[in-house]
Amino acid sequence: MRTRSRIGTWLLVAAIVGVALNQRPAVVAVAPLLEDLRADTGLSSAMAGLLTTMPVLCFGAFAPVAPRLARRFGLESAVGASLLLLAAGIALRLLSPVALLYAGSLLAGAAIALANVLLPAYVKREFVRPGAVMGAYSAALNIGAAAGAALTLPLAGALDVGWRTGLGLWLFVALGGLVLWLPVAGTGRARRSAGGTPPGGSWALLRLGLARRVTAFLAMQSVQFYAVAAWLPTLLADSGVPTGEGGLLLGLSNVVGAAGALVAPAQAGRMHGQRPLVIAVVAAYAVGLTGLLVSPASGTAVWVCAWGVAQGSGFALALTLIVLRSPTPLVAARLGGVAQCVGYLVAASGPLLLGAVHDLTHGWSWPLALLLAALVPMAWAGWGAARDAVLPVADADTAADADAVPEPVSRG
Repeated sequence: MRTRSRIGTWLLVAAIVGVALNQRPAVVAVAPLLEDLRADTGLSSAMAGLLTTMPVLCFGAFAPVAPRLARRFGLESAVGASLLLLAAGIALRLLSPVALLYAGSLLAGAAIALANVLLPAYVKREFVRPGAVMGAYSAALNIGAAAGAALTLPLAGALDVGWRTGLGLWLFVALGGLVLWLPVAGTGRARRSAGGTPPGGSWALLRLGLARRVTAFLAMQSVQFYAVAAWLPTLLADSGVPTGEGGLLLGLSNVVGAAGALVAPAQAGRMHGQRPLVIAVVAAYAVGLTGLLVSPASGTAVWVCAWGVAQGSGFALALTLIVLRSPTPLVAARLGGVAQCVGYLVAASGPLLLGAVHDLTHGWSWPLALLLAALVPMAWAGWGAARDAVLPVADADTAADADAVPEPVSRG
């Protein structure tokens, strides 16, 4: 960590938050505009749906690329490059050929995948106690998601612009984030080799039990979020909740989730082990899902808020565990790349699986029961991931070639 003034620290945190605010709007802004988009382009439901699922698949597919960029160019410069790529992707969607709409979404998804991995590693390097900064980062992710979902359509209507320009409005936010990041980005190449990192490849980390638990916790948490987020308005509408209220309740969950995302990492950074936080996240999920299963039309706001707290704090905790379990920033980047690759690819199946079970059973009881059952492996993975230990660099170096995997270094 470099020594800097208080003002310098606040400016750095502002730059981190500025990048984080850009990591969701380009993705979630598509859904509110899908009706107009389909009417204008003639896309089928499946092809239009691909625009919303493609970025999530990109989050997983491109996550392992981030550590390589960090080693070659440095964390700062790689994050700056991700913002440029994001701006290019948003700009491409302004152009008329439909193929460029998909190309822009692909670029935006790839850019966000890189930043998803690189920012936590950068926080790991720059802050001795990263919990509070990870809280601000995670809360900004939720705020960006809520803004993209809630503001895109009203802004397009207020400005009397079409859906393409509505999507393009987020280009200004991307450029604003880049302006905040530019003073940071130029220092990356000189520090690209800072910290040890296992040379055996990122995937070798999965030979270590601790890395597998962190990965599994992130994956199971992401399944819960994407599965429920995709179907919550429909579930509530089928239960008698007015259609308009379903979208508002989903927005409420994101707002409440931002509060959970702010608090959980700050608390995690003060604790030797984070097992109480894992229990709290699983309990909040259990309350929310059980309420939606037993009484979806009564006490709905309570169940949705409980689920919102769970998803916001759970995802923030998963990212923070990547940071806390890693001995160096580039190990954090590699573990983040592997965990997010697996996590997002698994998460992309969540909405499909939940929809398939709903179609088979003609109701929401079995899908919600399935999600409740999935809390058991999530709790198991989180319990192991939250132990007070770090991945030892020396052991991670040889993980891919070891017959017996050594135990992580305990700090308790």
